[in-house]
Formats: sequence, C-alpha cells, structure tokens
Amino acid sequence: MAATLEGEVYEVVYVNEENGYTVCEIDSGGELNVIVGHMPFIAPGETVRVTGEWVNHADYGQQLKVETLEHILPQNVSSIYTYLSSGAVSGIGPSTARKIVDKFGEDALNIIRTDPQRLASIKGISPAKAAAINEAFILRQDTAETVMFFQNFGVSPALAIKVYNKYGADGINIVRENPYSLCDTIQGMGFKTCDRIAVALGLPFDSRSRIKSGLRYAMSEAAMNGHTCYPVNELLDCAAKLLDCGIDAVRDCYNESVLFGGLIAEKDMVYLPHYYNMELSVANRLAALSRAKKEEKNKAVDDLLDSFARESGIILSDEQRLAIMTADEKKALIITGGPGTGKTTIMRGVLYVMVRRGLDVALCAPTGKAAKRLEESCGHEAKTIHRLLEVGGDIDGDTQTFGRNETNPLEADFIIVDEMSMVDLSLMDALLKAMKRGAGIVMAGDVDQLPSVGAGNVLSDMIESGLIPTVRLNTVFRQAEESMIVVNAHRINDGIMPDLSNRSSDFFFMGRPDHRSAAEVILDLVQTRLPRAYGYDSLTDIQVLSPSKKGTAGTLNLNALLQARLNPPSRDKLEHKRGTTVFREGDKVIQIRNDYKLSWTNADDNSEGMGIFNGDVGIIESIDPDERTLTVGFDDGKRVEYPFASLDLLELAYALTVHKSQGCEFRAIVVPVCHFMPLLMTRNLLYTAITRAKELVVLVGGQDAVAHMVRNNHRTRRYTGLLDKLRLFVRREDEREN
Repeated sequence: MAATLEGEVYEVVYVNEENGYTVCEIDSGGELNVIVGHMPFIAPGETVRVTGEWVNHADYGQQLKVETLEHILPQNVSSIYTYLSSGAVSGIGPSTARKIVDKFGEDALNIIRTDPQRLASIKGISPAKAAAINEAFILRQDTAETVMFFQNFGVSPALAIKVYNKYGADGINIVRENPYSLCDTIQGMGFKTCDRIAVALGLPFDSRSRIKSGLRYAMSEAAMNGHTCYPVNELLDCAAKLLDCGIDAVRDCYNESVLFGGLIAEKDMVYLPHYYNMELSVANRLAALSRAKKEEKNKAVDDLLDSFARESGIILSDEQRLAIMTADEKKALIITGGPGTGKTTIMRGVLYVMVRRGLDVALCAPTGKAAKRLEESCGHEAKTIHRLLEVGGDIDGDTQTFGRNETNPLEADFIIVDEMSMVDLSLMDALLKAMKRGAGIVMAGDVDQLPSVGAGNVLSDMIESGLIPTVRLNTVFRQAEESMIVVNAHRINDGIMPDLSNRSSDFFFMGRPDHRSAAEVILDLVQTRLPRAYGYDSLTDIQVLSPSKKGTAGTLNLNALLQARLNPPSRDKLEHKRGTTVFREGDKVIQIRNDYKLSWTNADDNSEGMGIFNGDVGIIESIDPDERTLTVGFDDGKRVEYPFASLDLLELAYALTVHKSQGCEFRAIVVPVCHFMPLLMTRNLLYTAITRAKELVVLVGGQDAVAHMVRNNHRTRRYTGLLDKLRLFVRREDEREN
C-alpha cells in the first residue's frame, strides 16, 4: 500500500551521481525514517514530500522505496543553514552559509534567488561571487525539476541534464509539446526513449511527428551501421515495423519529409541531409583535385629520388618510384597495399621530395597511435586528423566542429594521410574543406582491411571510381618476406589458408576446442608466458583482439578475466563501480565515443586542447572519490580528468574488438579464433586483426574456425552514393575529352 512521508532531510547516507539513486534519512515529526530511490539533488536541510512503498531490507530494516518526490525548500533559519552549509549550492560552504543566514535569516534563500546583489554587502562576497551563487542556486533548482520530470519516464539523470543544458528551464515545455524533437538534438536520447515519453504524455500513436521521427531514427540506425544512404523501400518497411503502423501512413510522411527537406531522395535511395551534402562536397573537391594541373613540370625528381634512396640506404622499386613521381606531378594520389609492400617508404619519399621543393608538409592519421607511428617512421611531426584540423574550434552541443575549415584553411602545401581505410565520410569532408587552394594530398591505406567505423566507404569508393590516380602495391619486399605475420596476412587476403604449422618466431597457432579453453590459454599467455618468453609488458605491449564482444572468448568476458588477473583489487588502488564495470587505478581503458568537449593536457609538449576520440586507449592513473573524478593517461601523452558522471565514455581495454583496433599497432596480439556470429567470421576481419601486430601473432582456437574465416570473403554491403557521384565526374571528363 502506498505511503506518504514529509520531513526534513537529516542526512544523505549514499548517492550514486550517475543515476541519482540515493539513501537518506528524513526527520518526519521527530521520527527518523530511511527513504531510498532515485532522488538526485537532495540535500540536508530541505524538506521533501515522498510517496512510495514500505519494504523490509534484510540488513537495514524498514525503508520507504520512493516512487515520487517533491522538493520543498527549507523555511526556518536552522534548516536553511543546514541546507546551505551542506554544499548543495556551489560556492557556499559552512562559513559563508553562516554569514548569509546571520544577515538575512529566513529570507536568505529568497535573497539568493531574486536579489543576489544584496549578498555583496557581506564581507568576503564580491558582486561576481554573488552572481555566481545566484546562478548555481537557480541551476540546482531548475536542474532538479528537469531531472525529476524525466525520471517519471525512466530517463537517466545524465540524459535529463543534457536536455537542461540544451534548453534550460524551457526543456520540460518543449518535451510536452513534441518529445520527438529530442531525438534530433540530444545525443543518447533515442527514438524509443522519446516514444516512451510520448505515450506516457498521451500523444496520438499515429501522429505525423511520431512517424517522421521514426523515419529519421531508422536512417540514423542505418548510419550507425555504416550506410550514408538507404534504399527507399527498405526504409519504409523498416520504419513501418519500428512504428507498428501501416505502410501507407509511413509513405505519406516520407513524401512530406522529402518535400520539405527533412530527407533527401536520389533515384531509389534516401539520405539524411547532412550525409547527402557531405557526399556532394567530397565528390566535388576530389574532382577538382583530379583536374588540377601543376603550373610547371617539376624537374630533377629522379635526382631527388636517388638522393633519398642513398641517404635512406634502400633500393626503391619501380612501383615505389612511380608512386613518388606521381605524387610530385598530381594534386592527389592514393597508395594502397598490404603489409610489407612499402607504403611507409613511399610516404617517406614523398615527404623528402616535397620538403626539398620548399613545401610545407603536414602528416596525419585518424588515431593517436597511427599518427605516432607515422611520425616515428618519417622523422617528421604527425598529428591526428582531428588535431590537425583543430577540433573544438567552436563547440555546439555534441556536434564536432573544426577551427580549420573553408574560411580558415590549413597552411600546409601538401598533406600525407596514413590509415585511410579508417577515414569516414564526415572526417574526409572536413579534411578536404580545410585544404587551402592549390594544396596536394597523398592518401595511403589498405583497402582490404575493415572499413571505417563511421558511415561511408571512402577509400574503397575513391579507388573503384578511377577518379584519383591510384598505385596498388603488390610486391612484398624480401625483408618483409622473412616475417610469417606478413606472409600469412597475404595468404589470408588471397583466400589461402595461413601456415599454422610453422613454429616461427613471430606467428603461432595454439589449437583449443572451445571458447572456454581458448580463454584460459589467452589469460596464461598475457599474464605469464609472453612476458616471460619475450619480456613484454602485459598491459602496454600485448593486446587481445577478439572478433566479438559477446561469448566466453568475447571482449566483455575477457576484460573481466584479464582485469582480475592483471590488476586485481588492492588496498593500494582506489576503484569506482559504474554499472557492472569496476574501474580501478592501473586499469587499461578505451574511449568508446567521440567527445569534443573533454579537455586534455599533454605534459610531453606542454600543449592542451579539447576532444578525446573513439578508440583512444590509456591507463587509469588516479581516482579521486572526493572530487568524484577519474584521470586517464592516454598513449599519445594526453591526460584527461573524467567526472564520474561521464564514465559511460570508457570501457576496459585489456581485450578489444578487431573493429576497435583499427589504426593501432601492437608489439604482440593474441586472437581467439573460435566460432562466433556468422557476420564476424570473415576474411577481412581476420586479415585486419593480424595486420595490427608488429612483432608477434598468437591465434588461439580451432583450425576449422580459421579455415571458415579465410573462405568467407563476404563483406557486409554499405549503401553509399559517393562512388556514383565520383563516377559521374569521370564520365563528364571523358565526354569533355571526346
């Protein structure tokens, strides 16, 4: 039976800031009662009115499990002091609270909210501090109201606060008018959550706003799977199932969305507008680069190449010389090839020639590790593409923006990009827009690896179009041929079973019949055998790569097992639990989403900036339970302080999926090769995993699973329109020449 209690908050015993779950005692008529539930922003001294059910906890006795809560600000002097001194209002501690209460008595809270400049009459409170106290007080009250409103619909405090940060006090009214608007403006607020709110608010199930939002949601889900566009009929069927409504109503709203620009139709495909515009932009800029001619033919490139070869102590192959000469002649060039085929040598050669031409050359790659590797191999500064473009030049919500763009282009005369297979449509668009007029670009990557995590199939589409000059490297150099990693990678890529019997020094296969036994061997390899045999550090040198997140040999389970082995609980190590994950000092972690507002510092070069990106890997250096923060030191030297409320951005990284490892290189990798979901048992996934290793590969599992992956050359289709747009330019050029 429902019960109601009203009383003053006596003590907050426990609060989980991520989800607002709170345990506290309230003084109700001289009797202390324990209440539990999701009650964010509750503070000692304020009065609350709660309803809920009495429950009997085995250890803590009778408690009221709260279902609804109403905040009532304290009215008497004693309660006001308790409230203000609790730290509920930022900028007010016990000393300042005593001064305010002594000065204004029962009117203190009203003064803080409506006439804050009067606070400046108190010694120690400046006008600026008075304004800050007012802002903090209003923020707390309005945020608490927003959070409680959304918790009625099962929305987490973190998401509710995002709504408040976007819309302020108007957020509740905006949601009441059209909850589906949040799908387009709040990251993490998906259609299903908005739909749940709409149903609870009594909005019609067949409303046009619901159907249009469902269409956009279906398109966003397609983008999450790598598509920049989607077949119209498939979209309509998908949306009808999602919305559980008739296809005619969906088609009607689809036509209206296209008419008014909410969606863009091209032939039998449909786009979200920003993806359509990005494809047009990329195609136009690549076409312009392909048509650009050098003002005068460069001379003496042969002499420069001879000097480069002599100084580097190498012999350039004919295809390497051709690639460097083409880069010297054209404004754009693609270099593609597998491991050991000389892509890095070509990039070094291009850099050598361009620098001696007096050009300003910028080197970049999609990830910090790839950029660091490029810098070490070329002896020239390299940055992530995001950092090169100065991400965060202007931050608008959760949208990435760059300081370098069409109106503020890069100074570089020439750009060299490595790991192009990882570059998605959005990043490619930003990079091309930031190139100054007349600048050239060389793009190197392995087109046979997995495509980018983000939407698009940029490298493959560019190569297939024939618009950009492309050098395909097929020759494996003699030194690389000595590595079974390189040999087996090429065998796999050619559909040939790798040599699993050669007990070489850099490629091993350990047969195990099932996921469980494979996982046990992996733990032993990482913790003991590989460090003992090769001197590897278990955390920094060895990386477990699994095809799957799920299963006994998937990353979720392996991360839990490896954490227990490599970084067990200790009195000397602080930890913090987030959901089912325990983060501990010394843990290896990975950023799982781009966050353009996280600030970082780098002690190596005394730099600072904003933006941490999907795939960045680091180690938890410290946890501060008082400040409720966790500090991570990343591989590229960045140091970031995460509030506990932002820990959904991190996951343990003792084991990574192969997709997450793209662009990275590790001294040693260990891969469970067992039977996972059919979509994951593919040739290019196994090939990508093996090519992440610099010194050692250990496959653990079944030969039949390896054989299955080698035979399966299926590549999940990505719907994109970039290839067609690029081919259109090729046809136009052919027609112009004829």
